[in-house]
Amino acid sequence: MTLLTFQKTAFVDTEIEGAAGADGRFAFGASALAAGELAHLLFDRQDRDRVHETWRRLVSGADFAHRPGLAPAERAALSYRRLRLANQAVDSAEELADDPHRLAALHEWTGPVDGGLCTVASIHYNLFLGSLLDHDNEGRDLSAFTSMKRTGTFLCTELAHGNDVASMETTATLDRTTDGFVLHTPNPGAQKFMPNTSTIGGPKSAVVAARLLVDDQDHGIFLFLTPLSDENGHLPGVKVQPLPERTGTPVDHCLTAFDHVWLPREALLEAPHGRLDAEGRLSSNLGNKRKRLLRSIGRVTMGKLCMSAGTLGMARTALSIAVRYSHDRLIAGPKAGQQVTLAAHRSHHSRLLDKLATAYAMTFLHRTTVDRWARHTDEDREETERLVAIAKGWITWQARGITTECRERCGAQGLFPANGLSDLTLNIEGGITAEGDNLVIWVKAASEMVLGHQVDRKASARVPAAERSLTDLHFLRDLLAEVEGLWQARARTALRHGPCGDPLSRWNETSPAALEMVSAHARLQAADAFLAAAAQALDPTARFLLESLCRLFLLKQITEHTGDLLADEHMTADQVRALPRTVNAILADLAPHMTTLVDAFDVPAEILARIPIAAGDHIGHYTAEPATEGYRTPC
Repeated sequence: MTLLTFQKTAFVDTEIEGAAGADGRFAFGASALAAGELAHLLFDRQDRDRVHETWRRLVSGADFAHRPGLAPAERAALSYRRLRLANQAVDSAEELADDPHRLAALHEWTGPVDGGLCTVASIHYNLFLGSLLDHDNEGRDLSAFTSMKRTGTFLCTELAHGNDVASMETTATLDRTTDGFVLHTPNPGAQKFMPNTSTIGGPKSAVVAARLLVDDQDHGIFLFLTPLSDENGHLPGVKVQPLPERTGTPVDHCLTAFDHVWLPREALLEAPHGRLDAEGRLSSNLGNKRKRLLRSIGRVTMGKLCMSAGTLGMARTALSIAVRYSHDRLIAGPKAGQQVTLAAHRSHHSRLLDKLATAYAMTFLHRTTVDRWARHTDEDREETERLVAIAKGWITWQARGITTECRERCGAQGLFPANGLSDLTLNIEGGITAEGDNLVIWVKAASEMVLGHQVDRKASARVPAAERSLTDLHFLRDLLAEVEGLWQARARTALRHGPCGDPLSRWNETSPAALEMVSAHARLQAADAFLAAAAQALDPTARFLLESLCRLFLLKQITEHTGDLLADEHMTADQVRALPRTVNAILADLAPHMTTLVDAFDVPAEILARIPIAAGDHIGHYTAEPATEGYRTPC
């Protein structure tokens, strides 16, 4: 039986100063300089301190250390206490809610240390406060929410209406006698599903999505500011039922209903897409109820960026832990009495390098997408919203795969929450479903892109495949574009030949290929963002690492499509045969640099020091009992 042992060492990169050879390879390099350059590119370059440093410093503090042994309600309460600490760290809660970069970064840094905090922060700052700021606010006092005397929550989804929010049944009826509204839940299926509406965390208010009824005329869905509780508990007519414990970090999820709750006229959140005049007449600059609904709940788009940011931070943290563990964990070597690290084995480091390449691609895609959303206009809003949805689906799915891989590579040690990995995958599950279930938002994107999208093929794609190399990043990028085009063509063919007069059956024939098209499009967008970042690297080692990682990422994306690419003469048979050898060579080049690649993730030293296996230790030293002399664990 093989014995695995721990070696308590200071975690350092063994690379030394060196120069690039004629082939551009760096077997050795200035690791600290390269890590700094990589971090500069990963974390918004010149805007790094403004966007990230507040949150990075916040989560480094002792208040954010792992707290074992807490009951679910205690863990939820801890997340709210930490939310108040986050609020104290900013000069203006309104400015935070209106800054897509800083708001996303809040989730990116808090997600790995407290999934519950990531959830309640997203709800309070983005969905609640952001919705208030996106509507008319003249004369509305927001100080209770910006000071966190009251926590905000968002009530949209209903028990019987998830993805079909346009069918929700909660009503807000204009009461002409009192010039207010009566908020009501007409049946059990209309209960608001999973909002954090308990009394944990203190007094709360909500923006509630409800159907506006005026003299029995249905004007569609609008938002209403609704107080839920005060220091004495829930207010009259507000019915809250805690839901059973779910997977992941606990949050006070509940079913919430309203029994003829009266609201003042100013409770209606108004904006150009919908206003009521003194006579109760609705005016709108949008032509139908669906468009008004989408504009009312428009903060869900920013929420997708927040959810993907949280899972992105979790994925990078998981890799930081797993790579460090792989260099500290010793196993029997090929010779008697010899020991080597887990990282020495291709079977181990190849999996981590594959996920590292994906994590870099995810990060650069997220940066590009947040930039696009921050500067979008009404003219490109729909296209940008689609990009946000596609990126959210791809990033959160990849994050789940990364954290699962990292947990497995750390063996039984990875099962202990104190080692920072076991809770991550379960928390990511929430991000996959929140702000639009991934598959549903991809289906919507697919339906729009089958006919309404042009694949971005570059001029270089016209060069014959035989004249190109598998090490040429732009060739690999062009191949991925051809994959997207191929699946779009298949989807269009299926749509044309589908059953006439049966729209559902026709879409069922089309959707498999259309979803493959969306998947390829997501990966192509990530590749383009990766290539753009690599081109900005000034340090030669950093550029070499980025280009090698990007090459590995692209080769992995096209591997499953080589049959199609060969059949359509986008690749040659020799290139297909050479692909595994090319991947293996890249892995060999990157393996000595894994520590540099995770150092660039800039996970605070204080956090890593609190995680036993990230600090060259083992879980036995985390317990109150003293570790046994000569600790060994059977493989």
